[in-house]
Formats: sequence, structure tokens, C-alpha cells
Amino acid sequence: MTNPNPPDEAVARYRRAVDYLAATQIYLKANPLLEEPLRPEHIKDRLLGHWGTAPGINLVYTHLNRLILSTGASIMLVTGPGHGAAANMANMFLEGTISEFYPEITRDKRGMAELQKRFSWPYGFPSHLSPFLPGVIHEGGELGYALSTAFGAALDNPDLIVACIVGDGEAETGPTAGSWNGNKFLNPSTDGAVLPILHRNAFKIANPTISGAMTEEELDQLYSGHGYAVRFVGRGDDMERIDAEVESALVWAHAEIRGIQERDRSGRTVERPRWPLLILSTPKGLGCPKELDGHPLEGSFRSHQVPVTDPKGNPAHLAILETWLRSYRPQELFDEDGRPASDILALCPPRERRIAMNPASFGGDRRVPLDLPPLDRHAVEVIAGRRGRFTISHMKALSAYLTDVIRSNETRHNFRIVCPDELESNRLGDVLAVTKRQFVWPPPAHSENIARYGRVLEILSEHMCQGWLEGYLLTGRHGLFPCYEAFVPIVDGMLNQYAKFLKSSLETGWRKPISSLNYLLTSEAWRQDHNGYSHQGPGFINSLLTKKGHTYRIYLPPDANSLLSTMDHCLRSVNYINLVIAGKQPMHQWLSMDEAIAHCEVGTSIWNWASTEDGDDPHVVLAGCGDNLTLEVLAAAQILREEAPQWRVRVVNTTDLVSLGIPGKYAHGLDEDRFQRIFPLGVPVIYNFHGYTAAIKQLCWERPGNDRFDVNGYREEGSTTTPFDMLVRNRVSRFHLVIQIAGKMGRMHPASAGPAEELIRKYEQKLKDHKGFILEHGVDPPEIANWTWQGA
Repeated sequence: MTNPNPPDEAVARYRRAVDYLAATQIYLKANPLLEEPLRPEHIKDRLLGHWGTAPGINLVYTHLNRLILSTGASIMLVTGPGHGAAANMANMFLEGTISEFYPEITRDKRGMAELQKRFSWPYGFPSHLSPFLPGVIHEGGELGYALSTAFGAALDNPDLIVACIVGDGEAETGPTAGSWNGNKFLNPSTDGAVLPILHRNAFKIANPTISGAMTEEELDQLYSGHGYAVRFVGRGDDMERIDAEVESALVWAHAEIRGIQERDRSGRTVERPRWPLLILSTPKGLGCPKELDGHPLEGSFRSHQVPVTDPKGNPAHLAILETWLRSYRPQELFDEDGRPASDILALCPPRERRIAMNPASFGGDRRVPLDLPPLDRHAVEVIAGRRGRFTISHMKALSAYLTDVIRSNETRHNFRIVCPDELESNRLGDVLAVTKRQFVWPPPAHSENIARYGRVLEILSEHMCQGWLEGYLLTGRHGLFPCYEAFVPIVDGMLNQYAKFLKSSLETGWRKPISSLNYLLTSEAWRQDHNGYSHQGPGFINSLLTKKGHTYRIYLPPDANSLLSTMDHCLRSVNYINLVIAGKQPMHQWLSMDEAIAHCEVGTSIWNWASTEDGDDPHVVLAGCGDNLTLEVLAAAQILREEAPQWRVRVVNTTDLVSLGIPGKYAHGLDEDRFQRIFPLGVPVIYNFHGYTAAIKQLCWERPGNDRFDVNGYREEGSTTTPFDMLVRNRVSRFHLVIQIAGKMGRMHPASAGPAEELIRKYEQKLKDHKGFILEHGVDPPEIANWTWQGA
């Protein structure tokens, strides 16, 4: 008996269904199945969304489903082209996934109308993928990050195939260009695979794409040179042929992936695995009208967004739109109640194998907390009465702690460090005693600490590191991103998108908490004396402060024990972006571990031991935030104790920057009573800050009496110079602090005017002498270089 609905016809019908659903999401708010003639009142007033990429996404989704049905493969999809969500949502509707998370979007006519109306509707679904949708670990708000995220998701997921659609416009971005090198890092034995699919439809929003202008020979040379086995599919609009090509190519790609993995996992090392890459060429906006108002649509940039631009106000446009939508013959695809036909539903994988239900994409469900070592094991000994008498690199202490973290979690395969070739430069190299840098291709001679398996990934691309970590965290694991402070702003756009993703995730009830994204910025601005001005930039703090206050924390621990306590907290935390800033050079140590833990819990506290008369009833508050800036605060406090012991100076330190903000806006903001106990109203505050002064002003501006704060910070002054001269140039040195306080005391307390003026003259002269000394000797004077704390 002949099957009246053979599989190939079912595939075509499935594609027609999802293309129809994608197109109608852009246009319709009523009449979901075109059961009556299309009228202006059925059309949305605001037409939003991008049609141009949707048919290609649907084509890929259709055949990935088919591959899952034939092989049982675990496949997750990362969709790079921006604003293509209508296509993904169409497939989620057909397979029933979206109904599980939004029960009102039933898989029938009523639910279809709801889906169509909610797309790009106020408080509905955006036109790009977002955390409101299941299966999504990457949203297309900004192009370029899909492929690196896909590689991050595949790490330590040995059975997972991450299909990644890369738009040909997206392929022009710098982050994507660097991400093609992710194939050199995937271990065929212990990691999953990434299947890149370059969707080549030749146009961006108004211009041709570079990929569209290249010949297949040139594209083959480019991507073969990157180490991929390239296969071309598509070309033209013969969909029967294209369906056959895409199906065959996916079967081939799956076989290639499993073949590489099976050979490597059986002990036959594949030295340079040539993972498959598909280049899919289809006309832009495939299926839409050929032309409109005398201009070409299908196959041109004009189909990129909304091809038929004014169906509500232009009767000719309305007629063209109706003809287009009816060309999918929806009555053949859905019954009178709007339920998809049985042969179409048969192409949807079972629930546990659906693309949008892949377990890897629900990272919160899979997350297992890290096994973290006790802090006492790595504490730096600090004894009251001998504070600040010896120095150690904060990173040396942290490196030992992270070594323990890696060792304790080795069997869980759920922690990685990603770093742009700076691990050892940032003095975290001790971890290489228990792991290696993972790199799969044969390294050149004289390479060190390189292996096919390791917990460290280093590549000279901050974008790649960020994408790796995002994909790794959003699939349920943990990680750390150490970076030079001046260069992490390279990923500012990615940070913006991730912060928005995180905020939206927190507003989506079914998304469970994921591990926090942890930045560690060292090689900080104040100790770039050898690299100079180009390496001096603490502005990443300000970027983070533009985000919602409940999505991030910013830490500037003043010593090693504070750093250890902070990192322990960050690695335990969920649903935050944690920014930790600490220097790598040997620094003075101030707090015992117990003191550091207590200090970090509060975020801002009085250091009684450094203050005059235990900080009681102060004339002035001298506050520091950041390790180098805190050193200057303590040095200034010591000078004042010796030079003007009658002045009561309270020393305050902030390690959790957002503790300065009001609690209604910032997750760890101090309540006002406590804030005023630390910074009393009417008492001037000299605040010495690691970064740009705008950060402190932003956090404190809603506090009553904020005019009592005078904020010092980085003033965009730098050079190749001595460490102390960096502080002098930016007017945050101990001498500047003494001068500031003396000026305030002289104005506020007339009896102190004479001693104050004497101090000001003395330390202004010291500043002049300092410049002459460094110009002659090339180093800081001994009183600075050999300074130690002489207090309690």
C-alpha cells in the first residue's frame, strides 16, 4: 500500500507550517488561520520582527528534528541571527514546548492567535530570542557571540551536539571571527561537539554580506583553513532538492562527529579533528513576495525585516500580504480547531529529545554546588600588633586556593578557568600543578603546561573567553574569568547582553538559579608602571554600575584574606555578575581571616585599629576602597597620628562597593542607620577610590548629606613611571590625603589653622621633592618603597 503522505512531503508540510507561523507572528493580531478575508483590523499597528532569516532557521530546525528522530542524538540549538525568534517560536509551538511554559498558548487556534498577538507586543515576546523562552542560552540582542557560547556549552558535555546557526552578517563581527578557533580546544573524548551552520543569504539589513560576495571556493579555503570539513548545501529555491541536501548533510555531519569521538574515545587519538561545518545558501526571505512597489523582495535586503511594509494602510500591500500568507495553505496544515496535522506532529521529537527541551539548556536544573576548601587552609597569618609588616601577592594566596578548588572538583568536571593568555602573568600559575591548559591540536615545540584535557582555557580573545564562560554557566557549571583590568572592557557589549539576560531570567519563574559569572581583574591600573598609560583603565566598574543593582556585586578586597573570603562567596553565589578587583604585586596584609570574613559580610566597616581613639567621635573620616588606595589611606592615617595626634581620624574600608548604595536599589546596600554610624552626618569624608570618582558619586548621591563626601580616584593620568608616582599624578597619594585633611581641619576648627597650614606646606614640598627624586633615581624614595605600618 502506498503511503499517501510520504516523509518528504511531510517535511515540506512541516516547513510550510512553521514558515506560516513565523510570518503571521510578524503581521497578525487576529484571524490566525485566515478563515475570513484579511482586513486591516487583523493587522498589528506596529510591525516588528525580521522575516529574512526565519525561513533558513526553520529549514535547519526541521532537519535537526529529523536527525534526532533517526539517531536519538542530544541536540541543542544556539541561534545567532538576530531577531529570528519568530521561527524558533513557531517550532516550539508545533512541538508543544511553548504550551508547557505558557499554558494559555494552547496548540490550537486559540493558542495560535495568542502566540501571534504576543510576538513583539507590549509585555509579550521580543522579536529576538530571550530567556522567556525554553532552550535559550543566547539571545540575539547583539550579534557575534553565538558560536563562542556554543563552544562553552559543549565543554564537559560529551554526549551533546550544539548546532549553532551563524548568520552571514554576524559572521563579519570580530567576536565571531575569533570564535571559529574554538574547534582547536574541544576534546573529542571528554567534550561534546559544535556543529556550525553558516546561513548565507547574502544580505544584511541594507547591504550585501561579505560571505555572500565570496565564491564557494573562497569560503571553502577560509573555513578549511580554520580546520573544518566544509560542506555546502542549498543554492537556489528548489526546496525539494534543498531538503534532500540538508538532510543528507546533517546525516553526514552527525556521522563525522560520532566518528571523531568514537576513534578518540577508543584510544586512537585524533590529532587535528576536522569537525564538520555546513554552509547553507538560501535566498534572503525565502517564500515572501518576489517584489513590492517595483522593488525586489525575496532574495534582496528588503526582505530582511518586514517585507510587506504597510498592509494596514495600503490596500495593495494588504492584498499582497494576504496572497503571501495564503500561499502556505494553512487549512491543509491545521484542522478547523487549529491543531497541527498528524504527519506534521510526527516530525516533532519526543519530549525528552526536543531541541527546546534539551536538558543542557536548563542550567539551573543541572547545577551542582562546588566542593570548596575551608578558608583556614589558605589563610595568610596576620597578627594584631604586626599588621602590614610583611607583603605577599594576593594572587599567590588565591592561586593556592584555586588549585584546591580544581583538585576537589576534578571528578565533577564542572569548573573551568578561562583567561586571555594571562594566567601566569596574573600570578595564578600554581593551578597548573594540578591541571593543564586544554588545547587539542598538536602544540609547537617548547610549549609548556599544554594538554588535550585541562581545566584552563587560554586564548588571546576576551570575547571568546566571555562566550565560553557564558555557555558553560548557562548549562549548569561554574567558572572564573581572570583578565587584565584595562582590557576587560573589550567584552563590555557582551557584559551588557548577559546582564540583560540575567535580569530577564530572574523575572522568569521556571528558570532556576545558575552559578554567578565571576570576573577577576588583576594587573590593575595602579601597578602598570612598566606597561604605562595604555594599560591603566579601571572603567569596567562604571560599565557594571549601569546595570540593575540586584544583578551584580563589585568587590575590591584590600588584602589576601579578604580576597579569599570574597572568592569563596563568589563561587558559592548564584544569579550574579561578580566583579573582583585585586592586584598581583606583593602587598601589605591587614586582616586576619576571621576579621576578613566579618569585614566582607558587612562590605564597609570601621577599622578601629587604624583609627585615632578607636575611631570614636571623629573630626574626619578617611575611607579607602581598593588595595593600593587603602594602603595610601593607612599611610596617611599614620602620618596624621604622628604629626597631628589631636585630630581624631576614623579609618573606613569598603570591600563590597555596592554596600555604599541604598538598599532599595542595590542588593547589599547598607541601611541608612548603619551608613550614618560609619559616615556620620556633618563629618567630612575623604574617600580614596580605586576607579573613576563617578562610581562613588553614583552610589552615594541618594544618601542624605552626600555633600560631605570628597572623592578621589583615577583621573586619567598615567605614564610609564614609578608606582607611587601613579598615585601622585592622580592626587590619591598619602601626601595628598594629608593635605586634604589638614585643609578641612583648618577651615572647620580655627584653633587648628596654624598646625594645618604647617602640614600643608610640608607635604606640598614632599610632593615637589618626590618628582625630583624619581627623575634622578628612577625609583620611589625609600620612605615610600620601604614603608611599613607602625600602628596596632
